[in-house]
Amino acid sequence: MYNPTMRRHTTNRHSLRLTTTKMVFLLGILTVLAWALPISLLSATALVEVTELLAHPEHYDHQVVTVSGRVTSFQLATNRDGHPAFGFLLQDTAGTVKVVGLGKSDVREGDYVVVEGIFSRLRQAGRAIVYNEIKATSVQSMARMNPDLVG
Repeated sequence: MYNPTMRRHTTNRHSLRLTTTKMVFLLGILTVLAWALPISLLSATALVEVTELLAHPEHYDHQVVTVSGRVTSFQLATNRDGHPAFGFLLQDTAGTVKVVGLGKSDVREGDYVVVEGIFSRLRQAGRAIVYNEIKATSVQSMARMNPDLVG
């Protein structure tokens, strides 16, 4: 005997199997692409102006940001563990933000740089409160970048 319900059920199971196979295939391709792309492309964030950070610090608080500007008040330091550290003010056309980082930095006073790091609108430092600071994970001088990439 012919049972239309049974036929429909078989067709749905077959198309479900095809859909699952397609999804597994696409997931495999995405995995391969993720491994093939450089890490810097995967973690890159859009460039934010310093004035935007200062206008909306709550929006960027504890977020990874990428900013650019000119280095002023550059200082080398040593942290409590004896490791090298640095700090400077980053100025763009209408604002200034503090940048700190660990390790050695090859930037100098007056250099134009691109900074990637975690923005904090405020943090407690002993008895002091520090406002609008970026803990840098990367600082790159624009002068040392590939001239074909710098507009």
